[in-house]
Amino acid sequence: MSEKLSDVVTIISGGTPKTSVKEFWDGNIDWLAVADFNSSNRYVSSASKKITELGLNNSNTKMLEKGDLIISARGTVGAIAQLTKPMAFNQSCFGLRGKKNKLDTDYLYYWLKNYVDVLLNKSQGSVFNTINLSTFDDIKIELPSIADQRKISNLLTLLDDKIEINNQINQELEAMAKTLYDYWFVQFDFPDQNGKPYKSSGGKMVYHPELKREIPEGWGVARLDQLQIATGKRDANFGTENGKYDFWTTANSPIKADEFSFEGKAILIAGNGNFYVNFTDGKFEAYQRTYVIQSEDEKMLIFMYMACLQSAEKLRKASNGSIIKYITIGDVNNISSPYDHNVVDEFVKIYRPLIDQISKNKKQNQELTQLRDWLLPMLMNGQVKVE
Repeated sequence: MSEKLSDVVTIISGGTPKTSVKEFWDGNIDWLAVADFNSSNRYVSSASKKITELGLNNSNTKMLEKGDLIISARGTVGAIAQLTKPMAFNQSCFGLRGKKNKLDTDYLYYWLKNYVDVLLNKSQGSVFNTINLSTFDDIKIELPSIADQRKISNLLTLLDDKIEINNQINQELEAMAKTLYDYWFVQFDFPDQNGKPYKSSGGKMVYHPELKREIPEGWGVARLDQLQIATGKRDANFGTENGKYDFWTTANSPIKADEFSFEGKAILIAGNGNFYVNFTDGKFEAYQRTYVIQSEDEKMLIFMYMACLQSAEKLRKASNGSIIKYITIGDVNNISSPYDHNVVDEFVKIYRPLIDQISKNKKQNQELTQLRDWLLPMLMNGQVKVE
């Protein structure tokens, strides 16, 4: 049965509280922007910016429910994600919810993923493509029964849920490593020669003029510019839907491309947006605003990755630009960490198994994503049936 998309979907518009009113911001309500979900992940669980209840009630933004979809309508058109909890969102997006007994929202997510090119072809605007309310009137959707919709979405959800579990495991492993780095290289309570926490046990501290803080006696400083730093050369349109290689843009996960310019282990720092920091291994491509850090000294690369993660929030606060925030090569060069050869050796011994497991989980996610994307069009056009 063919229906107008607007007849079977509840469409919710977003908005932005006044940025000049500080009481509207830094609350406990996640407020989504396109950069928060412009990735291959199905689920979005948090936003980089938060608003207050006062900001929610004094603006056009609205709350989406857990399970609702969000789709970008301006700039990067057609990015789609599903909310894991209630969140607000800005006017560059639409919230979507399937109407009861007509369209299963999980099925809608996969239908949109499969037919997003239709939306792109219908999008309007001479400078930036956009999706507006009338776009949903122009889109036709072929609807199987609710039961069949749920069979299809349940099968694909099994794959996406496993991807999400792997992502959550990786987040926990990263959190463990960050905690250890903070304990050893920020608080300086690494195990001393007697196995006791160094600083808390009275270990001698001396002032370091470059770091402008006290560090353990005999320690030095490691700087990111001691490694090899390059920038990507590709623009955002270089990505391809079925590419073989990861293409790192300014999002927190890669898209795909047909070619690669880099190979091996690397730290990646997004030069604008939310300044995500990632670690990758293999053949990959990079966007022109992405910094790529590599080194023949794998131990130092792994260690400095943790220093980059620890510096990410500082980079966000110190970023340049009044509208589009960005960081420069100078900002990247200046990332540094207190350093001691023996302590770093012990840290990497603990962290290396974690980063290896993270890499395995990422590889499995790529395989699951390929399987899902292979099944998706066949399930949607009826080539494959779910019994």
